[in-house]
Amino acid sequence: MGQPVREYLLTLCVTAAVTYLLTGPVRKFAIAVGAMPAIRARDVHREPTPRLGGIAMFGGLCAGLLVADHLDGLNAVFSQSNEPRALLSGAALIWLIGVLDDKFEIDALIKLGGQMIAAGVMVMQGLTILWLPIPGIGSVSLTSWQGTLLTVALVVITINAVNFVDGLDGLAAGMVCIASAAFFMYAYRLWYGYGIEAAAPATLFAAILMGMCVGFLPHNMHPARIFMGDSGSMLIGLVLAAGAISITGQVDPDAMKLNFGGTRDATHAMLPVFIPLLMPLTIIAIPMADLVLAIVRRTWNGQSPFAADRGHLHHRLLEIGHSHSRAVLIMYFWSALIAFGAVAYSVHSASMWIVLMVVALSAVGLVLLLLPRFSPRAPRWAERFVPPRYRRTKPEPEAEHAPASDEQDDEVRGERPAVVAGVSGVNGATAIGPRSRFPDRRKTGASR
Repeated sequence: MGQPVREYLLTLCVTAAVTYLLTGPVRKFAIAVGAMPAIRARDVHREPTPRLGGIAMFGGLCAGLLVADHLDGLNAVFSQSNEPRALLSGAALIWLIGVLDDKFEIDALIKLGGQMIAAGVMVMQGLTILWLPIPGIGSVSLTSWQGTLLTVALVVITINAVNFVDGLDGLAAGMVCIASAAFFMYAYRLWYGYGIEAAAPATLFAAILMGMCVGFLPHNMHPARIFMGDSGSMLIGLVLAAGAISITGQVDPDAMKLNFGGTRDATHAMLPVFIPLLMPLTIIAIPMADLVLAIVRRTWNGQSPFAADRGHLHHRLLEIGHSHSRAVLIMYFWSALIAFGAVAYSVHSASMWIVLMVVALSAVGLVLLLLPRFSPRAPRWAERFVPPRYRRTKPEPEAEHAPASDEQDDEVRGERPAVVAGVSGVNGATAIGPRSRFPDRRKTGASR
């Protein structure tokens, strides 16, 4: 068991290192070419920040696949399966579309068409859903058209779910990293633990995806120095979908019955993926819920489903009163709870302790969500040790009637300082020159 883990760890580390080292030069390149749009009403960041982080992530993907191809324990994935090449072809196409969108803001329908073409390219090279395990019926083989349509739908849904959740610094990369870690555990258990070779490509994809996210996160955590943009969010969404398609649509349930010792054990083990769409939807349950709610909300209001607004889950957390960092951590918590809870349940589906643990952690998550609704006050003897908002002592009269500065007046009126786009002279993380003011974004609508 040690040898494959070391090789996966090496692949992950190389992918993370290449992504991390490329992100700095990519940031300078994005600034030089002007891939740094002005602040929009729906944005939550205050200063223009370069995009095109997906360039570094794509470099990490290529490096990870190259290293894995030269490792003794992993090169069999490339010789026995065409799925890594299919992934690289689809990823290159979706990445190119994302780069063009980050620079030129292409139409949403064009991006949707590009996503479908990228999924079709993967299908043509063999990365597709071949059958569905239906409870009570068994394995149902799909025709080529049925498999193609289901594969394209899963890829498009996953890409847009990840793209929709990319609205706060570090949110999309962190949530996908959590999802890929949970998926790696499940896929590795099927491949190495039970000898199902068809699960090997999905295991490799999950390890590389973790490396891409881990390498990019240090540059993307709040305050972000660079955004992944559509070139990054669509890329990691496609890699996540490719792993889900590989393991849920190509692993033969009959082989699982043989390796797990019987139909009942195989059913328990495959419970989270008994319908192939269930496991990927479970792994990215939070982004998927955000996607569905956004489509329903916009359609109900008579808007296009592609029209951006400020109604996403992360925006609601900010409106409740959470800080930027706390909102991101809460989204991490719920993603990890659902993803790892599903994996744990697939291992011991008959254990009541797993259900109780998930329920208890869900209660903790609800308390975290409602924290801003409470106004706790520390005892007087402890006031000096807590932040001012938790103290009972009232401010001095002079401080109450002190004249407010222009910047404080802006905060009272709901205005925030912003930066004029297109000003040369970049210093620091995201400082781009002189600032101006614009009205409260909450009166307009939408995500990054």
